[in-house]
Order: sequence, then C-alpha cells, then structure tokens
Amino acid sequence: MIYTVTFNPSLDYYVQVNNLKSGTVNRTVSERLAVGGKGINVSLALKELGNDTLALGFTAGFTGKAIREKVDLLGLNYDFIEVGGQSRINVKIKSNTETDINGRGASVTQNDVNKLVRKLKSLLNEGDWLVVSGSIPASLTPTTYADLFRKLKNIKNINFVVDACGQLLTETLKYKPFLIKPNLAEMCEIFGLNTLPDIEGTFAFARKLQQMGARNVIVSMGSSGAVMVTETEQSLYVRAARGQLINSVGAGDSMIAGFIHEYLNSGNYFSALNFATAAGSACAFTKNLATREQIEYVESLML
Repeated sequence: MIYTVTFNPSLDYYVQVNNLKSGTVNRTVSERLAVGGKGINVSLALKELGNDTLALGFTAGFTGKAIREKVDLLGLNYDFIEVGGQSRINVKIKSNTETDINGRGASVTQNDVNKLVRKLKSLLNEGDWLVVSGSIPASLTPTTYADLFRKLKNIKNINFVVDACGQLLTETLKYKPFLIKPNLAEMCEIFGLNTLPDIEGTFAFARKLQQMGARNVIVSMGSSGAVMVTETEQSLYVRAARGQLINSVGAGDSMIAGFIHEYLNSGNYFSALNFATAAGSACAFTKNLATREQIEYVESLML
C-alpha cells in the first residue's frame, strides 16, 4: 500500500491575468479552484496510474471542508485529521510569468501529529510506502518529518519518500529514506550554492545527499530533465521531453508518483526515472495533473 501525508493541504485559486501590473486593479481572464498539497497530488497521480493509495494529513475550517469535498469528487481515498484554524488558500497567478502566493496553513499541534503517528502505526505494514511531502504549517518545527520517521522506524522495511525543502528534508536523512527528490534550486539551497551546477556537479551534490543518508536521490531540473544516483551505485540522467510550459504546479509530485509506479512494476531504476520524468513533463504541459495517456505519449517522445 502507498500512503501519502500532506501536513499543509490547500485550496489553490488559479487566475489568468493578461499583462499583470502591480499597484493597480487587474482583471482575470479565467479562474478555477482546485485542491492542492504535494502529498494529495502524489496520491491523485498514483490513482490515475492505477495504484492503490490513501491520502493522510490535516484539514481545518471551511477551507478544510471544501478540500475534503473536492477530494471526494475526485474519488480519492483519504483519512484526514481535523485540526484548528483554517486550511490555507494559495493564489496561483498566470501572466507573463508565474507568481504564487502561498498561505501559512492550519494550526497543527504536537497532539495532532501524535494522532497521525498512531494512525500510521495502525496502517503500515512491512513493504509499504510512505510519501511525506510539501511544507508544514508555521506551528510546527523543521524536525517534524524526522520526528515522524523516528517514531515509525521500528516498522520494518517501510519505503520512506521525502519531498521537502531545507532542514525539513535534511533532518530526515539520518533515517535513510528510500528516495528524496529535491529540485535543482532546493539542492543549491541545502549546500549554499550561489550558481546552478552543471550535470556533473549535480551528480556530485546528489552523492553528498546520499552520503548524508538518502538511499536514492533524484534531482529534478525542469526542462533539463533529471539526474539520479542509486543505492546500487548507478548515476542516471534522463532528458525531459520538449513542450510548452503551461503549469508547473504538481510536476514534481507527478515525478514521484511516476517513479513509484514504474519501480513497483519493473524494479528498474532507469525505467522508473524515465517514466517519472515523462510524468513530470506531461503535468507541466497541461493545466491539471496529467492523465495516464498523456504521460505515456510524452514518454514515447523521449525514447
């Protein structure tokens, strides 16, 4: 079974504005409201690919109710914990460039996290996957993900997957997650790099993350593709398919879903990285998370 955890789910309000100007009134050309949160996106992408998944996390207030209603309509299996405050609303502005304004999130307490731990202990079995991704509410500390793994470490052979930034990610490495997936900018932030490294440099820093504890590391590089270093000492590189960027939201989450899906099918790291890169690209080329057919078409362009 594949479980995803979203500490900070959201309603994402997408607006298209032609020639956005600051300091004045702008009028939208189009707008839509969608459920957001990296773990939820991973679950939705896995569901589209035919994998069983359960989305866990925290929701709050009227926005949390709306999130659950939208997830219901999408047919996703979920078991969210209700907490205090309000789940966040993120504003995604599409104009000449993409501009995101992300909210702070609900008031998740340590008692709420303990409820999640108890729930996971009752659900997880040997060989299951646990994907923990995205930001955390301001009420929690940067060791939150690491603390979660520490409390679950006695469950044998759980495949931990982490997609997070900075200390939230690095604190988990001592628990040897099966996979981490920083993007290039996040990797540069971890190591204090002022310029983006080339591919060989990216491999070198990915190996450093491996030395810090990660079993497998994917570094996503947008239109430049992705690199991966594996626990079997492989260094892999896949070029991304060419296409028009329409929406980058969810592309990294689709990569994780694509990797897990193909790895479960084939057990082959290169095939999984290739399919993951196709899934991320396909998502970037559409307004929503990509369908299986769209992913397979993009993958065919990469062969």
